[in-house]
Amino acid sequence: MEEMNGTDAGGTTADSGIAETGVRAGLRAQSGIATAEFAIVTLAAVGFAGLLVGILSSGTVRALLMGLVRQALNY
Repeated sequence: MEEMNGTDAGGTTADSGIAETGVRAGLRAQSGIATAEFAIVTLAAVGFAGLLVGILSSGTVRALLMGLVRQALNY
């Protein structure tokens, strides 16, 4: 394409193409980091959910919660 004023038809300069390559390479290097963070957060959420299920299914906690609900409904 024809260059005008040091830019190509897409509006990028010859120098910015080099800079974009460096930025893109840096972003590509970090793309696996987001996946790893997502996996860790997902595992933590599953573990926390399992802990809550264990706590809330115990008889003592269930009786406490039922007492709170009955009190709220009788108020």
